[in-house]
Amino acid sequence: MRVLVVGGTGYLGKRIVKASLLEGHETYVVQRPEIGLDIEKLQLLLSFKRQGAILVPASFSDIQSLVDAVKRVDVVISALSGVHFRSHSILLQLKLVEAIQAAGNIKVVFSFNFH
Repeated sequence: MRVLVVGGTGYLGKRIVKASLLEGHETYVVQRPEIGLDIEKLQLLLSFKRQGAILVPASFSDIQSLVDAVKRVDVVISALSGVHFRSHSILLQLKLVEAIQAAGNIKVVFSFNFH
């Protein structure tokens, strides 16, 4: 199964990525440019890549990049965190839903909201 994890560097997301890889799924992890130079997150993404994950550049400010990422997979798992602003997390989730609808290929979405 091809799995896309959004929010893969967060507390819950990194565990989902590891579990997906351990189960042998073709695992895609969204790499958002918004993380900037957050060394810890970049190192985590690179470790996922070494373990076999495929990093997919996508941004919530570029819906088409999200649509393109979604078109590559069978299942989307969203583990976006709303640690700083819950309303911001909800807006990002809505943009992800918009991208999933536009892609038209996803039948299963798992969305977690962890605070």
